[in-house]
Amino acid sequence: MGHWLYRNIVEPGKLPLLLALASFVLTFVITRVIVRMIRAGKGPFGNVKAGGLHIHHVVPGVVLIVIGGFGAVASSRYGFGACLCAVVFGIGAGLVLDEFALILHLHDVYWTEEGRQSVEVVVVTAALVGLVLSGFAPFGVNDLSDQELQDRGGVILTVVVNFLFALLALSKGKVRMAVFGVIVPFVALIGAIRLARPGSPWSRRLYRRRPRARARSWLRAYRHDRRWSGPRRKFQDWIGGKPDDELARTLPERR
Repeated sequence: MGHWLYRNIVEPGKLPLLLALASFVLTFVITRVIVRMIRAGKGPFGNVKAGGLHIHHVVPGVVLIVIGGFGAVASSRYGFGACLCAVVFGIGAGLVLDEFALILHLHDVYWTEEGRQSVEVVVVTAALVGLVLSGFAPFGVNDLSDQELQDRGGVILTVVVNFLFALLALSKGKVRMAVFGVIVPFVALIGAIRLARPGSPWSRRLYRRRPRARARSWLRAYRHDRRWSGPRRKFQDWIGGKPDDELARTLPERR
């Protein structure tokens, strides 16, 4: 394990990226736990206020991103300084992306349906960074044997082909399958060979003169959403907390 870690993480200079990813995920989890405790009125935590103004945790997150980002640019990929800047950047990114929906909508939508976008962005970000760390980018590893070069070349070719399938799935309107298909083999292939979702670029261009395919696309999308919307919502509620329906109803009036 130690030999693998050194050759694939430390030697190529990926240790700061690993620390940034770990601090990013850990910060998001801790932040969500604390915020849910504040919402439930449990524990010693409370909202941070200054002169009656609620300070969202995206504010210190931006500060930490600036400090960690400039520090990382000024340092190399090796040494204590690079690792420290990576941890600072990861913590800041976790705080900022946890309130991604607030930045997108320019309104406090943390506990509304729109607030789920923050959880989705965090999951996608962690997955993509994990892809870089997984060894699919072998640059910087020295003294590889012929067998190792062949294995890594095969992996890279597989990833490229899988990425093309992911682009095809994305054009068919299957965003989640495209994103996770980049990481998990065959997921993007399934999304690429199945019918496109209604309203997707593929559907608008290729189903325009195919009424049967268009009708099948609508029917399949309806059945899929009806079958999986409930489990998907429960999973999102488990990660990010259940949205406040009353707040969601009053949000358009406040806008």
